[in-house]
Amino acid sequence: MAVLHGAAITLLAKYAVYHPTDQTLVVSLALAVLVGAAALWSALDAWRGLPDRGRVWFIAALVAGPVAGILYVIGRAVFVDQTGVSELGGALTGGAAFSALLVLIPAGLGLFVGGRIGRSPKSGEEPRA
Repeated sequence: MAVLHGAAITLLAKYAVYHPTDQTLVVSLALAVLVGAAALWSALDAWRGLPDRGRVWFIAALVAGPVAGILYVIGRAVFVDQTGVSELGGALTGGAAFSALLVLIPAGLGLFVGGRIGRSPKSGEEPRA
């Protein structure tokens, strides 16, 4: 998730350089892809019945925030505008918190929905209530 978030915000920064006044649709699509990826992945985890999936997604959100911020600064320095280390502070505070919430909230929703989707029981299993 961190790589996906880092790549998305780096691409948005690159797009903003060439289209500074026309960003609404692209930002909306990027947010939809990020939210959809977390929700779908967590729903599949819940549907498959993975143990401890809530804790795993909580830790994933906590890790994805700062790692996405670091990847954003690196990606922006390499591909966009030679950003320096001075951007790291903002990326590791506000940017990391936003990325963490952008993983945690859709993942919680996906875990809830995925747990409610029924599966056909395998041979020898009792059906879930």
